[in-house]
Amino acid sequence: MQEIEPASPLSPSARQRAASLKERVYIIFTTLAVVLALRSHADETTPAAAAATLGIVVIGSLLGILVADLLSHLAVHSTLPTREELRQMIAISVGALSVLITPLILLGAAGLGILSTAAALGWAVVVLVVTLFVVGYLAIRSLDIPLRHKAAIMLAEVVLSLLVIGLEFVAHHL
Repeated sequence: MQEIEPASPLSPSARQRAASLKERVYIIFTTLAVVLALRSHADETTPAAAAATLGIVVIGSLLGILVADLLSHLAVHSTLPTREELRQMIAISVGALSVLITPLILLGAAGLGILSTAAALGWAVVVLVVTLFVVGYLAIRSLDIPLRHKAAIMLAEVVLSLLVIGLEFVAHHL
């Protein structure tokens, strides 16, 4: 019987990449859910109100994640994070805000009359699903696993994205 070696601890940069990836995926799903909810009420809202709602929810979620990171650090290490660890936690949260850029640009186009609010939110859904796919691909592209496993991971990610869309659709049509 072959012994299984324990996984080596992650380097600080690998931990940062993992935390950044996890936070970005979480925020993409959060943004997707909010955009879908806003889209179901697009005729009742303005682009500015939709943008404000989206911004508030995403920023609130990121602040919640930051608090959870701080609390989990305290629980694991029994000490406050160092200045550098805190800076990294904040940088990861701020970096995840980039998920908002395209939906806000689309809502800005709706505010200028180039698109309807519904169309802007619809395109935002497409962009977010594609972004989730790209983030997933970038995360697994260099893994030393068979191509069929990579394909299964990507398929699962797309199916979960579509499940979020389906659940939002059901929730707003009950």
